[in-house]
Amino acid sequence: MPELTLPAPTFARTVRGRTGPGLLLAHGAGGGIEANYGPILDALADAHRVVGIDYPGTGGTPRSAEPLRLDDLADQLVSAADAEGLDTFTAVGYSLGTAVAVRAAARHPERITGLVLTAPLARPTARLRLHAEHWRDLYAAGAHAELARFLVSLALGATVLEALPGEEVEAVVRGTAETLPPGSAEHADLATRVDVREDLARITVPTLVISTLEDLLVSPDLHREVAEGIPGAERVDLATGHLPFAEDREGWLGRITEFLERHGL
Repeated sequence: MPELTLPAPTFARTVRGRTGPGLLLAHGAGGGIEANYGPILDALADAHRVVGIDYPGTGGTPRSAEPLRLDDLADQLVSAADAEGLDTFTAVGYSLGTAVAVRAAARHPERITGLVLTAPLARPTARLRLHAEHWRDLYAAGAHAELARFLVSLALGATVLEALPGEEVEAVVRGTAETLPPGSAEHADLATRVDVREDLARITVPTLVISTLEDLLVSPDLHREVAEGIPGAERVDLATGHLPFAEDREGWLGRITEFLERHGL
């Protein structure tokens, strides 16, 4: 496949670390680099040059007037690496960001040295598509409190959610409603259309799939589909819901860093 011409980098980016191999971070729908990776950013930067992009409508990136395209997000991810002087790198994706990372690896195979995919999806199931459409439509209608209640019920694992007193659950719902990024509807809409199944077999770099076992939003069957579709991919489990950064920071970080160290990435 010929090397593709990259667009100018226009997405806001987060950069951590001065030296070490490159790590490119792709976040999930309705999230952002700080929201999804904040608890582990400094630890990742101990041995890596870390670069992450915020999709349109989150962080410092303006909201898009057009539907988001997976190819554009993937190319912007690699463009951010160029802007920070990284020739090669491991792409680390979470949730919707796993499809961004996989597409980046398929479009720019000469640049990607490894993949780490947490709670991944190659395409939405009928259930996930319904959830994402509801997410999109509630945000577009301004029903942020209702949307937050819906997302918390799906995203937090049962172990954590059921252990929270009622007033803390309500506090989590309020906090979620107050921090929904402006691009939430566009992110959720992309989740209804994403499909990287044909890209999986083209991946040739070391790949780790981290399956969040209590995940009700992107369910473990979707994680398995990704792991089984990528030749030689490793799969490890994490006993959380869809929010490993909130539910088990140390377990999530440990699985990522062990894989990176073992493969010299």
